[in-house]
Amino acid sequence: MLFGRWITIGRGVSSIRLARQINDFVGGSRALFWQRQGMYLGACLLTFFYYDETLAWTFLCLLQMTEILDMGVSSYTGRISESDSSKARRMHLALLLTSTLSALTVGAFTLAIVSMEEPGQHFTPLFFLFAAGLFAAVNNHQLPRVLLVRLLVYGAVFLYVPINDLMAVRPPLDSVLWMQLATVVFVLFFVIECALIFLKLYRKGLDNLQELRQERDRAHDALEVKSQFLATVSHELRTPLTSILGSLGVIQSGLLADKPDKLAEAIDLAHQNSRRLSDLINDLLDLQKIESGQMTYKFEPTEAGQLLTEAARMMQGYAEQSGVEIDVSGADQNQVVSADHGRLVQVLTNLLSNAVKFSDVGSKVVASVKCSDGKVRISVSDAGIGIPPNSRSLVFGKFSQIDGSDRRLHQGTGLGLNISQKIVRAHGGTIDYTSEVGKGTEFIVELDRLQHN
Repeated sequence: MLFGRWITIGRGVSSIRLARQINDFVGGSRALFWQRQGMYLGACLLTFFYYDETLAWTFLCLLQMTEILDMGVSSYTGRISESDSSKARRMHLALLLTSTLSALTVGAFTLAIVSMEEPGQHFTPLFFLFAAGLFAAVNNHQLPRVLLVRLLVYGAVFLYVPINDLMAVRPPLDSVLWMQLATVVFVLFFVIECALIFLKLYRKGLDNLQELRQERDRAHDALEVKSQFLATVSHELRTPLTSILGSLGVIQSGLLADKPDKLAEAIDLAHQNSRRLSDLINDLLDLQKIESGQMTYKFEPTEAGQLLTEAARMMQGYAEQSGVEIDVSGADQNQVVSADHGRLVQVLTNLLSNAVKFSDVGSKVVASVKCSDGKVRISVSDAGIGIPPNSRSLVFGKFSQIDGSDRRLHQGTGLGLNISQKIVRAHGGTIDYTSEVGKGTEFIVELDRLQHN
């Protein structure tokens, strides 16, 4: 049951996490090289003087062979890239095999010494095994399966020694041989608990490191959004302000006093750019309200067709100016949804505005309202330039447009669809699109349909 606790902990490890664990394991193994050599040499010297010279030299050589094999795998591994999942799995298996050989060598060494002693006289070999188990518990926690294999081998030998003595002697219950078994079980339990403690501490450290990396990534993303914000806002402010100042400067100079047509044109240009500034400010205020949770909605039964018709009427002047027709003949007036009238009109005017903006002169924007499977489906489609594949993050992102250059043909803050998406989600609905480059785009808003009483 105790072993099962860390089998569960080590299950389902991601390739990124596995690479980190292997790198930590290899680094720790190299750092502990001389500690292991000291343990091996001390055990073999005791065996040399008090047991058998041949046995001491034999197992010292075998232990060095497993050490060389283990260090060879570690050297070949190097530092694994977190993106190299196949190498991480191969190295994990190789380290598992070398650790198994090392553990079996230690176990065989212990049993060889035990075979030279009388029953119940196994303090020294069992202490060797205890030291090996505790060393693994403290230092092999980076790879739970390696730790598990080592403790399984050491635990099996640990239990075999007193049980074999009991089977050979068959003493009464008050014999020290039974106390030896109880002591071995207690020590084995202690080693396993130590292993679990270090394993959990290491796992917690990995989780904390992952959280720090995520915070770093979020900070990086926030800095990138801030940069996009400053670039977009400065561009969107600078262009209309320059135009407004230029128009007002010409008007103030009096050069157009006797040219009413030119004067009206300058006033109209200043007005259009003032509207652009107003739209930018409104978008920024809406975004701030949404992200701070201060956006309020007044939901009430509303006919989706009427909302679409109203939005189309608001966009009619812009469409005529762009040479584009808006067709809302497919707007069914009997589809009722629960909506905030003003906010949903804001979404629809944004969709219609984008459709007109990206349409060719003389083309048509088609808007409709239909019901399907209890959902009210509002669609706005155009035959314009279309959206390239894999652009969804740009379409619904903040301060982003498909054409993000300073010289883009279609101006805008890059906030409209991001705000629209958040408003639709607040209504319990969805917004999505289908598009083909050069053939057009269809945006679809789906909301729950209210049943008539």
